[in-house]
Amino acid sequence: MTQHVSPPRGSADKVPSVSESSAWRGVFARADVRTLSLLGVLAVLVLIGGITKPDEFLDTRNLQLVLTQASVIGVVTVGMTFVITSGGIDLSVGAIVALASVWATTVATQEYGFAGILFTAVIVGVGCGLVNGLLIAYGAMVPFIATLAMLASARGLALQITDGSTQVVTVNSVLDLGERDAYVLGIPPLVLVFAVVTIIGWLVLNRTTFGRRTVAVGGNAEAARLAGIDVRRQRLYLYLLSGLCCGIAAFLLIILSGSGQNTNGNLYELDAIAAAIIGGTLLSGGRGTITGSVLGVLIFTTITNIFALNNLQSDVQQIAKGAIIVAAVLVQRRTASTT
Repeated sequence: MTQHVSPPRGSADKVPSVSESSAWRGVFARADVRTLSLLGVLAVLVLIGGITKPDEFLDTRNLQLVLTQASVIGVVTVGMTFVITSGGIDLSVGAIVALASVWATTVATQEYGFAGILFTAVIVGVGCGLVNGLLIAYGAMVPFIATLAMLASARGLALQITDGSTQVVTVNSVLDLGERDAYVLGIPPLVLVFAVVTIIGWLVLNRTTFGRRTVAVGGNAEAARLAGIDVRRQRLYLYLLSGLCCGIAAFLLIILSGSGQNTNGNLYELDAIAAAIIGGTLLSGGRGTITGSVLGVLIFTTITNIFALNNLQSDVQQIAKGAIIVAAVLVQRRTASTT
């Protein structure tokens, strides 16, 4: 007598239905369209730069400068992407970068050399992220208010530390990283750090439980809580991550400028949020893309470079950025209403 063997319990769940497969194909298709669209915009900007200032824009040193400048705000944007994906916001990233950069370049800190500057920049960034996370996750404060308070406090403390003056870096091992002799195959070290942070960020968001929890919290925090996710702890970790990225960016900025100033990181919050949004990260949370955010950073940095080479005023540049942000949000709303 032949005994009937039932399939392993839950095995049917491993085979996606036709509707589920179609839904996932639709998600990936939309992601590909967004990525190709951003690449197209970037290509048009490069073409414009090449036409308006061919000798200057296409020069190798200028392209290296664009990538180097993109690296600093790019690292901040990676952290911002995680926060926005979770349904939060961080208005304090620029101020945290400023505070970390001036704290790490004080005379007392520079006495500890390269390691002292790096450690201080990172620990100050993480510390500020911890305060933000505790206020938002366990203090039940609205992210906008908590990070706005951090913005004001960090800027004020940075000004107090510097007394309005520039703190010059005298540690040669730090300054040497900004020299052309430190380039690896023509690539500045700052760009390599940005690439590593981007790759790690992409893997964490798309290939780990932490990333899935981040998306779940941003999509529906109550449903995530009922599913067993510790929402408060997840939010705390996300602001810690944002602070860590700010600390790394502060160190990169120290290398780039050779100094620490209380004005560092000015409007970084605008650029980081804008880059994430035009890259495809939903401002309401529930969807984030590291690749899109990086392309957004490159688009904004290229725009800034083209404006500078053509001697156009910065106020026009800010108007252009504002228009791009509005257009990106409108496209997001239209996409959401049709899906």
